[in-house]
Amino acid sequence: MITVEALLVAVALGCDAFAVGLGIGTRFCEPRQVFRLSFHFGLFQFLMPVIGWIVGQHAAGFALHWGPWIAFALLAFLGAKMIRESLREGASAREADSCSDPTKGTTLVVLALATSMDALGVGFSLGILGKSLLAAAACIGITAAAMTWAAMILGNRLSSKIGRRMETAGGIILLAIAVKLLIS
Repeated sequence: MITVEALLVAVALGCDAFAVGLGIGTRFCEPRQVFRLSFHFGLFQFLMPVIGWIVGQHAAGFALHWGPWIAFALLAFLGAKMIRESLREGASAREADSCSDPTKGTTLVVLALATSMDALGVGFSLGILGKSLLAAAACIGITAAAMTWAAMILGNRLSSKIGRRMETAGGIILLAIAVKLLIS
């Protein structure tokens, strides 16, 4: 049974996935891309509490120390690239299409890992408190997937109405998340 607390934790953890999905959705929002990003964000949000539960405190120190730096670098790079491309005057459609798809390959895995690092700590907390791990992890994963899906659709709709300014905003969102990861 999923408690109100588990649902609130799931929504809180899904906020990073939502923000990244919103930024990416401004530019990449075909059904396959939405599915890939939502599925992987949800999967990683499910797996990280399980890993946190299993691995223990010693390994968490390493992951929690280096994870924010890796996430910062990737999100800052993607955000800066989105801003630069949105501000470029006269960019042809072919140049815009040549931008690498962040919903594929290594970038997808690193983004999913970066947005789910907080869930690792939740896994440790659940273990310490003796709470049901699988139900909470499933709730976290499903919530993150749904929030990512909604964010990408919203980002795409806003982008189609506002145009390049929304892509700039998406890049700024990714940069803000990158900075937040280093601060917290």
